[in-house]
Formats: sequence, C-alpha cells, structure tokens
Amino acid sequence: MSSILLQPGREKSLLRRHPWIFSGAVQHVDDEPLSGATVDLLSANKQFLARASYSPISQIRARVWTFEDEPVDREFFRRRIRSAIDTRQKLKVEGQSNAYRLIYAESDGIPGLIVDRYGEVLVLQSLTAGSEFWKETLADLLLEETGLATIYERSDADVRELEGLEIKVGILRGDLSSFVFPITEHGLKFNVNLQSGHKTGFYLDQRL
Repeated sequence: MSSILLQPGREKSLLRRHPWIFSGAVQHVDDEPLSGATVDLLSANKQFLARASYSPISQIRARVWTFEDEPVDREFFRRRIRSAIDTRQKLKVEGQSNAYRLIYAESDGIPGLIVDRYGEVLVLQSLTAGSEFWKETLADLLLEETGLATIYERSDADVRELEGLEIKVGILRGDLSSFVFPITEHGLKFNVNLQSGHKTGFYLDQRL
C-alpha cells in the first residue's frame, strides 16, 4: 500500500481525530497512488496514524477512512453503511418522513458520500476522489443493506472539480418511471424533483 509521509509536527490534527490532511502537511508521497486509492498516513518518524483516500489534485490531499490499522475494503464499507442505517432507525426518522439523509459523509465515516432516501429511491452524491473510487462498491452495498433497487446519482456539485472529477448525473442502479417523487414531511406533502431539485432534491441535510 502507498503511503504519505507528513511534515514534522503536522500529525497533531490527526491525533485530535481531524479527518483531513492538507497539501502543505505532506512531505512525501510514496509510489504515486491512483486518485481515490487508499494510503497510509505516517508521521515524520514513520509512525502509522491513519488510513485515508488520496486526492492528488485537491488541497485536501487525504481524507481519513479510519484511524485504525484495518483493511479498507468491501466489508469495511458495509459496516459503515449498516451503522448509519442503525442510527437512523434508533432516531425513528421514518416516523417523521419518508425522506431522510441516510449517509452524511464524514459524520458517518464515509468522506465525500451523501445518500438521501426518498421512499423507495436512493439519491447519491459522490463529492471526493475517495468516494468516487469506491462508488460502484458503495452502490451495491447500499442496495444490499436497504433492500431497495434504485439509485439515482446527483454528483453535480461544483466541489467535484476541485477533486479533478467530472459532473455525473443519471440512474446508477435500477430504473425510475418519474423524476418527480412525492414525500411527506411532518404531515405536509411535497413533490420533489430528483433530477433538478436543489442538492439531491430537498433540504434533507437541515434535519439529519
């Protein structure tokens, strides 16, 4: 596995569990990893600090997947997705609305990935090199863990350009008969356009 050696003293943010490493903190990148590939973050004296996704273009050069020395693989992401689903179930969000944020990037341990649920449809945004690298795996796991069949991608945020990524919009899994989807929020009904609505279609990040 490739690694990033940090400048002396620049490990302090990681020791405080901050999940980002900026380009100015990097002393050396080993083996020229692919965009989005997993790398080890090492202190100046080569102590393991974290495992992260690598972005060769962004000012945020690495985003931490885990502070543990553990594999970052399909089962790693399955555990993260299950944890996010369990959290929403404990909060009983489905009792308030049939639309809610299922995955919220760093908050759920998957930097760059936003997933909103609108009834039987998931809308996915991939905003970083790391989430893009694992997107197909993440999409498969989301369907396996939710039991749903459809994912619509809205990776159209300007921040993707900072990661060297192109805009991607369209059906990622399954099919849709309509892009206008009815949701209920605390007894109020809204028609949400998944294709052209703001963000993923609605302001679900304002609630959860």
